Amino acid sequence: MAEFTEQQALKEREKYISAFNDTMVKIWKEQIVLLGVIDTGRLLESPVGIRCDKDERITAITLSQSFLEYGLWQNYGTGREVPRGNPGDIGRDKMRKKRPWFSKKFYASFMNIKEFMADSLGREFLGIVSDALDADKMRKNTAYYRNQL
Repeated sequence: MAEFTEQQALKEREKYISAFNDTMVKIWKEQIVLLGVIDTGRLLESPVGIRCDKDERITAITLSQSFLEYGLWQNYGTGREVPRGNPGDIGRDKMRKKRPWFSKKFYASFMNIKEFMADSLGREFLGIVSDALDADKMRKNTAYYRNQL
């Protein structure tokens, strides 16, 4: 197994999470088109990656995306013909159908990034432990850090 250095781990995580927001936006737009949740095109153009914050070691990340609220109503299958506070049966056929463009894809992508982060952090930890158990590397690292003080 190849050694996984801290620098490699940081680069890999940064690359992955910087592409995550863009990928989510693409996935959501594809799903909106696939399900035909297009009337004016405003919902299709509304998904955007707003922010991607991370700590310096990229062990904690905050990702933000945005889309029109209308997208949630499409996702849940509700709309104007269903008045607020109704008991569920309003006496006529429900015309709207659920078109789940958001929930499933978001959950699957969230699970993917969770697994990626666990794997990346785990491999970095193995590299650290491996270095600690290698006497030559331990001497070099100790000498390096002593010289830094």
